[in-house]
Amino acid sequence: MKYENQVITLLSEATKLNKADIKALLEKPPELKMGNYAFPCFSLSKKEKKSPDKIAEELLKKIKPNKKINKIERKGPYLNFFINSSLLNKKVIKNILEEKNTYGKTKQSKNKVMIEYPGPNTNKPLHLGHVRNMCLGQALCNILKSDGKKVIQTNINNDRGIHICKSMLAYQKFGKNNTPEKENLKSDFFVGKYYVLFTQKVKNKPELEDEARDLLHKWESKDLKTITLWKKMNKWAFKGFKETYKKFGIKFDKEYYESEMYEKGKKIVKEGLKNKVFYKDKTGAVIINLKKEGYGEKVLLRADGTTVYITQDIYLAKKRYYDFKYDKLIYVVATEQNYHFKVLFETLKKLKYSFADKCHHFAYGMVNLTTGKMKSREGTIVDADTLINELKGFAKKEIMKRHKLTKKEMDERSEKIAMAAIRFYLTKYDSVKDILFNPKESISFEGETGPYIQYAHARCSSILRKNKEKIVKVKYSMLKTPLEQKIINLLSSYPEIVKKASESYKPFLIARYLLELSQTFNEYYHKHRVLKEEPITRNARLKLISAIKQVLKNGSSLLGFEAIDEM
Repeated sequence: MKYENQVITLLSEATKLNKADIKALLEKPPELKMGNYAFPCFSLSKKEKKSPDKIAEELLKKIKPNKKINKIERKGPYLNFFINSSLLNKKVIKNILEEKNTYGKTKQSKNKVMIEYPGPNTNKPLHLGHVRNMCLGQALCNILKSDGKKVIQTNINNDRGIHICKSMLAYQKFGKNNTPEKENLKSDFFVGKYYVLFTQKVKNKPELEDEARDLLHKWESKDLKTITLWKKMNKWAFKGFKETYKKFGIKFDKEYYESEMYEKGKKIVKEGLKNKVFYKDKTGAVIINLKKEGYGEKVLLRADGTTVYITQDIYLAKKRYYDFKYDKLIYVVATEQNYHFKVLFETLKKLKYSFADKCHHFAYGMVNLTTGKMKSREGTIVDADTLINELKGFAKKEIMKRHKLTKKEMDERSEKIAMAAIRFYLTKYDSVKDILFNPKESISFEGETGPYIQYAHARCSSILRKNKEKIVKVKYSMLKTPLEQKIINLLSSYPEIVKKASESYKPFLIARYLLELSQTFNEYYHKHRVLKEEPITRNARLKLISAIKQVLKNGSSLLGFEAIDEM
């Protein structure tokens, strides 16, 4: 903000430090009574050969308040700066109401960021783990776009391998030429049913494991019958995925397929072997030695010539760079794959690829159930579609307590609330943490939930709707209570929060911000009258509420859910 620049300029003139160093040192006090900005004098102590307290005392004498920075105080080794609240109120509110949906956004740059998510396997429907992946992936995309980045959304479909062949074998043996249409099942559910069936059958028939491996060899040999079955089952899986993606509003700029990558990955590994970047061990497997880097030795190609995940990932990173010339490639993948990505990135460096240091693993923790981790093999999976429907059901019960709506209105509103519940719950924690998803808690209109944010927005809308008086003149200096000043401070910090969330890849910062703004507004709602106040105060408060509403809307959109006007 311009006020921060004012503080930096005053300090730069008084200390002779450069502005970048001052900006890095400048802090925001935990409480407004301590000022809008605080400058710690510790870093000057060594240079000046004086105590930080003494330096702060001398700076206080040097720096004079002005119209914008109307008060400066010393608190021990800190110099606290107070912005003229009347000017700040007007500036912040006018900026928000003029910029509307663009408030908090940065001008578009040429910086290209590619984000890969959710990377499903084509042998089962998208489950709760994928839902966290999608919510985080989309939030990252939205936040980075808001920060001016050109975002490219991509997906890798893991459409080959032994796990795919297990579903195929079960269908071959027990499917009786059935189809999703005949069974009235969503097509990816239909495919997933056979993966679960394989797991059940193999307990009593362990020879099925060998048969699945034989089927994989047939696939790799391009056996026509096997390829035909593979294409048919993948088509079912993709059809189901697209329906789920549509519910989440996901549109990829480019989709990649593992089946198109692995042979080219093999070629790169063989070239690396020839150039002595890699070596063969006693068994004949191709290995990369990363002992110096602390990652041991890693197989890149098995002795029998078959690939591992990293084989195709090497080529895929190269292919994507060739396709889009990204400045950053972000993989949204669970923490369980931390080692895999460390090895992948080191391998890319060993191959001297120019894009090797442009790759970043955005790791996220597991989503656990009350019964433990999700496991798709046993059929105890919580799939994305069932989860949405369950939450819609909870939302409908809450809505019915408050309103009488048509079926169409009920469906639309309950879906918006359900999506807010899912998205907020799965993004409100630091991504690396494992979480326990509680559907009933997530849909509550109270507490740390998406519907709570929507409820605050709806309250703002309700107050503004009820106002029948024309707002002619606004005296922003009327916004002087501690809560009003706290809200102004929060609103002014929104662009900074978006920037921080973008630079640190931390969507939860947006979620925590929205919670604090909603909680502060709700406290304000209960303690301050608006519509029944004198016109001069009422008008200022209505403008403040309009600004709160806009920022709640902007922040919610970054996390991928809609701020609604009625609950």
